[in-house]
Amino acid sequence: MKQSSGVGVLDKAALVLAAVEQGPLSLADLVSRTGLSRATAHRLASALEVHRLVTRDGEGRFVPGPRLAAAVSIPLPWELLDRADRVLTELREVTGESAQLYVRRGALRLCVAASERATGLRDTVPVGEALPMTAGSGAQVLLAFAEPAEPALLADAPFDAATLERVRARGWAESVGERETGLASVSAPVHGDAGTVIAAVSLSGPLERLTRSPGQRHGAAVLAAAARLSTSPTVD
Repeated sequence: MKQSSGVGVLDKAALVLAAVEQGPLSLADLVSRTGLSRATAHRLASALEVHRLVTRDGEGRFVPGPRLAAAVSIPLPWELLDRADRVLTELREVTGESAQLYVRRGALRLCVAASERATGLRDTVPVGEALPMTAGSGAQVLLAFAEPAEPALLADAPFDAATLERVRARGWAESVGERETGLASVSAPVHGDAGTVIAAVSLSGPLERLTRSPGQRHGAAVLAAAARLSTSPTVD
């Protein structure tokens, strides 16, 4: 180990977290990356999974969990993450579409919670996946309420400053085919204690179901979900 705190189990857990942060890892990859025995690596990764510091992607590989992925410039309250799964699942059940929670990390937005439609055509975004800040309604929301404004990112985006102004005015964003052809989405901001936007709730799915006006179809439901996750007294 490169660093030692004198607490062996903590040092080994830190090795697992550092390895997982570098990308999706199978158990064999985790053993190779950390130098831990297979049994120890599995035991620690499973324990970290219980505490939501590590999770699994669709292929069963270890990836950053919501509490690790949310270590951003504006951290999410842990109690918000505890509520996110329930709120997103209820949003999915009401709308029939996949739901996600995104936070920003520089020029990327990270999925820190998700509830996927179980069957049929759907948009799957696993927890821990990073998407660009230059496409999609989630990116629009996180940019629209950024302080200070960041016009430089708009140079590579299919939306412009006028789009972000409309997002601020109506409280939600929509996109059609921005991130991927045939997909649509609608997103709304989650506010922290000071009213700062700390995350974005998104609903995404195929254009044939969400239509070319996904905000008109599902904007109210997404706004309600975002309000339930918000802690600001100005947002209900």
